[in-house]
Amino acid sequence: MSTSLGFDRPIRAVVIGAGGGIGAALVQRLMADPGVAHVSACARQPLASGIGHAQHALDITDEPSIAAVASTVGAVDLVLVATGLLHGPGIQPEKTWRSIDPTALMELYRVNAVGPMLVAKHFLPLLPRQGRSLFAAISAKVGSIEDNRLGGWYGYRAAKAALNQLLKTAAIELVRTRPDAVVAALHPGTVTTRLSEPFRGGVSAESLVTPDISANNLLTVLGQLGPADSGGLFAWSGQRLPY
Repeated sequence: MSTSLGFDRPIRAVVIGAGGGIGAALVQRLMADPGVAHVSACARQPLASGIGHAQHALDITDEPSIAAVASTVGAVDLVLVATGLLHGPGIQPEKTWRSIDPTALMELYRVNAVGPMLVAKHFLPLLPRQGRSLFAAISAKVGSIEDNRLGGWYGYRAAKAALNQLLKTAAIELVRTRPDAVVAALHPGTVTTRLSEPFRGGVSAESLVTPDISANNLLTVLGQLGPADSGGLFAWSGQRLPY
């Protein structure tokens, strides 16, 4: 059975961060795909009924919780990490280097880079050794060093750049044992979620998308990627972005 994700068989999927706007929308889209046999929805907090075929408590900053879920779900074909941190208590995007706070900086790295890589550490071994498989994490265009024209947002930019490097490195290692696998970093655009809410003032209405549209865009992009694309950073439009 083929699916929009490019598989020729029914697949099992895992979504990390299913409690967020994009994560929940990804779960719903996958559940509506007849080629997806099972969706495991993972989040820090309890999820509403109907989000996923199975639900698991997982905190990407807590490695034992990641390992516990990985040992439970078994073999998977698709893993999506839809977590991220831009602002919160004591954390705001910096406009100048004078605003850099080491505690905030480390928290941004912990959530945006270390957490997704810990997911990779425990979930990449669950992908099949033969046949198509996908591992993707939400990154950001502002994590591109080459594309940085405006400056600012030091911690978030740096953490997403670190995530991109980690995923690229994982892709190089993964191809040795799983030549048909694809690892990708995804830029979702500006989505109407809590993460972007305080920073939409300069964004035109036509540039904003709902979580459902974003999820559809991201899954469409993933369906178009092959092993030769593994390790890349891709925008919601399918454009490959520079690191």
